[in-house]
Amino acid sequence: MLYIIRMFLMGLHFIAVGGLGLLIGLCRPFHPDNSRVFAHLYSRPATRILGLRLDTQVEPLLEQPPGCVIIANHQSNYDLFVLGQVVPRRTVCIGKKSLKWVPLFGQLFWLGGNVLVNRGNAQQARRALLATTRTLQRDTSIWVFPEGTRNPGDDLLAFKKGAFHMAIDAGVPIVPLCVSRYAHSMRLNRWRAGRVTVRSLPAIPTQGLTSKDIPQLMQQCREQMQHCIDDLERELQQA
Repeated sequence: MLYIIRMFLMGLHFIAVGGLGLLIGLCRPFHPDNSRVFAHLYSRPATRILGLRLDTQVEPLLEQPPGCVIIANHQSNYDLFVLGQVVPRRTVCIGKKSLKWVPLFGQLFWLGGNVLVNRGNAQQARRALLATTRTLQRDTSIWVFPEGTRNPGDDLLAFKKGAFHMAIDAGVPIVPLCVSRYAHSMRLNRWRAGRVTVRSLPAIPTQGLTSKDIPQLMQQCREQMQHCIDDLERELQQA
């Protein structure tokens, strides 16, 4: 019963934020801080509705000036509500072009100045990559899920190269962001649905690196994030 009530309230919340967000987006379309505003509007009430206790340890991320590549693990559609509260200022995201047609959310994603990529068209994907490099050079950060898909499992999937190409081409640092494995432990039919910890790691510089360094950089980031996620799990189990 509690699950049904929560889903009903989440539906109302989704519609309300969509309407308010459209007004904001139409007043200042494609502003680089729109995504942060929309993410906070979605996330803060949603974590309360869902009964999630969120512990954020993201000082390295918030202290990093705009103009970096943020990489995070991607577990479920609930990531919007879990991660929305830690989106820093002047941050946009990369998403599938088809998101544009999702009612309310898709229009907010577009008006938020996010980068829409047609993954089935290699030429358009390359043009989008160039556009993201210019975005980074305008003191705007880009948020990427390097696994490329949702992954609720224990081990991170192999990372895709796009985020690392962007960071090296623009000469900006990479900031890894790790989320504890909440997808399977969340119990929405309980008053306290679960606890989630979000932790950012120190920025990894890319200046002086070339495309030849990408495999090593990807491995370094993946190993650091996997180690951090494992630590978060142990800490939650001991709490």
